[in-house]
Amino acid sequence: MKQEGHTLYFATSPHKEVYRQLQESPNIGLLAMDGNISVRATGHAVFDVSDDVAREIYADNPVLPRLYKQYTDLAYFRLPVAKLDYYDLTPTPPVLEHYKYSEQD
Repeated sequence: MKQEGHTLYFATSPHKEVYRQLQESPNIGLLAMDGNISVRATGHAVFDVSDDVAREIYADNPVLPRLYKQYTDLAYFRLPVAKLDYYDLTPTPPVLEHYKYSEQD
């Protein structure tokens, strides 16, 4: 929904299973792939998103107002990316770059 530096922001319904799971265990692993390139990011969900950022996320996403009557119907969290792995299988040898942004994990 939003990115600031190494922090990604998300919104979900507090009634969804994913919200309950994140409350029980805030560990997150994301994997994105496009062709021969993949990026894996890990970190811990933090549910301390400011009201101003929550309003901005809601207002800037055209889908959210269609699904939820007001921004307060959602739960907002951020993922400070602790580690990131970048893989590119195109060249020989393949490229692997590892970044560590915090001491988490």
